[in-house]
Amino acid sequence: MIEISDLYKSFGSKKVLNGVNLRIEKGKTLVIIGRSGEGKSVLIKHIVGLLIPDAGYVKVENKIVSELDTNSLYELRKKFGFLFQGAALFDSMTVEENVTLPLVESGNGISSAEIKKAAAEKLELVGLPGIQKLKPAELSGGMKKRVGLARALITNPDYILYDEPTTGLDPIMSDSIDSLIKELSNKLNVTSVVVTHDMYSVKNVADNVAMMHEGRIFFTGTPEELLQSQNPVIIDFIKRTGI
Repeated sequence: MIEISDLYKSFGSKKVLNGVNLRIEKGKTLVIIGRSGEGKSVLIKHIVGLLIPDAGYVKVENKIVSELDTNSLYELRKKFGFLFQGAALFDSMTVEENVTLPLVESGNGISSAEIKKAAAEKLELVGLPGIQKLKPAELSGGMKKRVGLARALITNPDYILYDEPTTGLDPIMSDSIDSLIKELSNKLNVTSVVVTHDMYSVKNVADNVAMMHEGRIFFTGTPEELLQSQNPVIIDFIKRTGI
């Protein structure tokens, strides 16, 4: 389980997180929504220790992330897979090299045969068998997202963080990515945190929803409870999404 308590973060004079409190249950898919600039991506960066809070804490499996030493933080991060907003693939590397980079960098003495096998398995899992030798420039936007997801899965993580997984994709491909997120959550029993402004993704993948507003968690509940809410802030947000 992930527990976030009274989390504050500012950049200069700009307050981004203003007392965030949130619990993320094990094995569930939580979708975090909110307008641009509300601190959604900043929040998930705190979960893996990429940012240090000004106050408050993030606790993962009863360990306060910001208090871990370098080695302990490295070990904790092995439990996480991270799908970046733009997939963040290296253009000079093949698909296989991109996917297996976390294994190669881990220094765990995994053989090249095991690494190749792991890449093939994860690409199969995301519906892209046999593309190991292609370069990112040869892939569509949706394929890049799937390769990024294969890389996030390569270490068999307990948690997967998705930062705007459907941004820049057409509706058909967005639905495909949503279906994949839901399928992987069920098949692998991982804890998933999805940051998005896409209400269609909320309906497609979320077990629970947290809405950020003015640097805080403004709402938590199920997708159905969100859509039935009469709160003006929530109604306005949903209306802007086009649903």
